[in-house]
Amino acid sequence: MSRPGLLLLLAACLAAPAAWAADPAAEALAAEALAAGAKAQRAGHPEEALGHYVRCLELDPARVACWWEKGWSLWSQGDWPQVVTAWEQVERLQPDHPELGAWLPEARAHAAQLARLEAEVAAAPATTRAPVPAGATLRLRAVGDVMMGADYPEPTLPPDDGATLLAAVTPLLQDADLTFVNLEGPLCDGGTTRKCRPDSEVCYAFRTPTRYGRHLQAAGVDLASTANNHAGDFGQTCREQTEATLDALGIAWSGPPGTIGTATAGPFRVALVAFHTSRSSNYVNDHAQAAELVAAAQATHDLVVVSFHGGAEGSGALHVPDEMELFHEEERGHLRAFARAVVAAGADVVIGHGPHVPRGMEIVDGHLVAYSLGNFATYGRFNLSGHLGTSLVLEVVLDDAGRLVQGRILPVRQRGRGVPEPDEEGRAIALVRSLSQEDFPTTAPVIAADGSFVPRP
Repeated sequence: MSRPGLLLLLAACLAAPAAWAADPAAEALAAEALAAGAKAQRAGHPEEALGHYVRCLELDPARVACWWEKGWSLWSQGDWPQVVTAWEQVERLQPDHPELGAWLPEARAHAAQLARLEAEVAAAPATTRAPVPAGATLRLRAVGDVMMGADYPEPTLPPDDGATLLAAVTPLLQDADLTFVNLEGPLCDGGTTRKCRPDSEVCYAFRTPTRYGRHLQAAGVDLASTANNHAGDFGQTCREQTEATLDALGIAWSGPPGTIGTATAGPFRVALVAFHTSRSSNYVNDHAQAAELVAAAQATHDLVVVSFHGGAEGSGALHVPDEMELFHEEERGHLRAFARAVVAAGADVVIGHGPHVPRGMEIVDGHLVAYSLGNFATYGRFNLSGHLGTSLVLEVVLDDAGRLVQGRILPVRQRGRGVPEPDEEGRAIALVRSLSQEDFPTTAPVIAADGSFVPRP
């Protein structure tokens, strides 16, 4: 697994062991176990690595490097309480560990959120909600990636401090019971990034000022995913600033492990559960855990909206393969299998984003899956050539059981440096229509030339 600290681990492998270990043979065996764990971890075998670190600590319970790396193996498996336990041992043995301050607070936050979720689910049977009236419907509108400009490494912000960035598409976003966006990057006024080295020429770290959150609110946004590869660009401090900003604006969010956003629209209590290809978010590659989380949301809500940030990226990523997708050697999700797992667990609509281009749609057991809505408002630093600039507002009407009634593709195009506006040429309609027919010939909705669609008879 790629993450900070491998150089420190190598140094630890070569360093003198803890003073308490008087047996040279035990010291040598502990060092061997640490090195074997590092090798297994780099090869993507965290369970095997964990076994080596446990063996290391049996031989040398005070070896800080083994506690630290044990924590990373547990991190890659999403076992947050045990990550905290391992790293608190590091805190006791070496309070000035150079990476502890960056990662232990995040692990503690994830563990605490999971504990809160477990408590909510345990209380669910005693929760009484008024039944949704028969025949009631929910009209949801959704868009893909939104990054309203960044102030790092130098300001790349839109004119009028972003006030008019969404003006042309605001009528589309506001015309719904609930509106969803993927918030690509944090809303933050500080923090530091470890993502880009000082000499890096191809590295993207986004940070949008918190005051830009009001532009989302003014445009009618109700739900936001913070589960993506830029949410942690400026660390836990900016994650928490983002969440506090969205809370203050009344925008429900989901992203970190165990988080479920809640919004109310008419008689419906609606959950948002957002996933990404990182353990720092609800994890798209662990289908069993994803299903458990969606089932927990379904137990306490009337409808469940699932969002995922996954898939390969770029103009060549228009199609949805029926296998695990790889991008720069990272596993970006077996998205067809993921969609089926979460629908079976209670998801009513599944909304994808991440490839930066639109993808096809299908219907799974009566529920719509849109595999990518593409870029929507990505100002300043995105390539918008070809279909990278083709976008849409997706409208979905759900019945009282969460099944698709009908929908519409409202075509959008980004112009200039990333300003969205309605697309009179309707490129997104033709694209999504053809991709849906090609990728999902038996499960795609019936999409008309005007962008309206209904379930296949």
